[in-house]
Amino acid sequence: MTTVVVLAGGAPVAPGTLEELPESSLVIAADSGLDRAMELGLAVDLIVGDLDSASPPALAAYAQVPREEHPRDKDATDLDLALQAADRAGAQRVVVVGGHGGRLDHLLANAALLCAPRFAHLDIEWVAGHARVRVVHDAVELHGSVGETVSLVPFGGPVHGVTTTGLRWRLDHEDLDPGSTRGVSNEFVRPVATVRVDAGTLLAIKPSALLT
Repeated sequence: MTTVVVLAGGAPVAPGTLEELPESSLVIAADSGLDRAMELGLAVDLIVGDLDSASPPALAAYAQVPREEHPRDKDATDLDLALQAADRAGAQRVVVVGGHGGRLDHLLANAALLCAPRFAHLDIEWVAGHARVRVVHDAVELHGSVGETVSLVPFGGPVHGVTTTGLRWRLDHEDLDPGSTRGVSNEFVRPVATVRVDAGTLLAIKPSALLT
């Protein structure tokens, strides 16, 4: 599986993040995601964005990295452009690091972006500080510790045929409507759980976890 790591802006990364990231991945920095790369000591293959928020030290440190530079007056965020670049590069799995903290509008827009139908063919994981998020369009396998919290949040519309295994409160071909809190604060009863949906999009959120 072709994996791309996309580094976004926002709050600094949590300790231990580098050790969790998949090896031998293409790395794309979305503007100030370049500062996240510098924090992690991570090599970058491509810089994408209008470069209005990456710090001068980060730009200098990665001066030789290829850039896909966009005008500041544009119709997409830097993270959106970076995801498009990852898609063009043939990504099947994308791990987004950052994009949390700071402005609430950015946080909500980033969550909506990762759930966008145009990226539904990608297996997207989101490393947002200590939280770990999977976007579920069909079926995913989740790894966690017994007793660890995981919430299933419908996004963008109703989600039909939700079926889970390995969680304390099991769902069996049930529907979750927008605004429903039924999926909030479930728990792992086995180290591996599964979530499957027939239609719609869920965010499977481990609010404080390690990426596995």
